[in-house]
Amino acid sequence: MTIKRIHSGGEFEAKIGYCRAVVAGGFVHVAGTVGQGDTVEDQCRAALDTIGKALDEAGSSFANAVRVNYYLPDAAEFEPCWPILSQVFGANPPVATMIECGLIDSKYRIEIELTALVG
Repeated sequence: MTIKRIHSGGEFEAKIGYCRAVVAGGFVHVAGTVGQGDTVEDQCRAALDTIGKALDEAGSSFANAVRVNYYLPDAAEFEPCWPILSQVFGANPPVATMIECGLIDSKYRIEIELTALVG
């Protein structure tokens, strides 16, 4: 099996020792991704932009997403993200889970992890 590793240059990739995405077995697995911004909506959009770039490099897209996990320190902040997520996934929504938990830095308000089919 061939494995392709995709790096985005994020600050934690080198510090922790991981890559943004791995393509293997017909799937692209995108690591938990945070984004910059002052609001949860800004951070959600920024994270999705980073994920979208990784999917593109992997030969995939949000239309091929099969699973997405959302991690938020405050579950009440998830609802403002719904319109953004609905727009990104459109007619091809993946299965999804939202978990309330701590993130790597208190400045982050949402982290998104995604698995998609390649192609």
